[in-house]
Amino acid sequence: MKNILVLCTGNSCRSQMAHGYLSALLNGKAKIYSAGIETHGLNPGAVAIMKEDGIDISTHTSNNVDEYDGIPWDFIITVCDHARENCPYIPSKDAKRIHHNFFDPSKVIGTEEEKHTAFLKARNEIRDFCKKFAEKELN
Repeated sequence: MKNILVLCTGNSCRSQMAHGYLSALLNGKAKIYSAGIETHGLNPGAVAIMKEDGIDISTHTSNNVDEYDGIPWDFIITVCDHARENCPYIPSKDAKRIHHNFFDPSKVIGTEEEKHTAFLKARNEIRDFCKKFAEKELN
């Protein structure tokens, strides 16, 4: 079984959405972990927007990357530039490292509709990325 780590700054939003999609798309073909270089708890906007697409991430936890020390990673996916630039090096001899900087919807200030639109945009980009990743790397 493959081990996949999705890494972001606070493991509250983008990495959680990717974790949810990869778990659903890969359906047991890989063990999915998500973590941050900090922990910020689950973002309620991320939980809500994923629920709209039929994926429940409400039971996920916000984890620090140090909690997964020693796991032999097959893939390490960073989903924000800040994590890529500030994360301590994660030793994993055989890991394929993939980076894609996704827009951070949690930074949007505005009306509820503007915030929802931001989360929808990020979610859809992450979903498309995860589908392409699953097709290319694990099918």
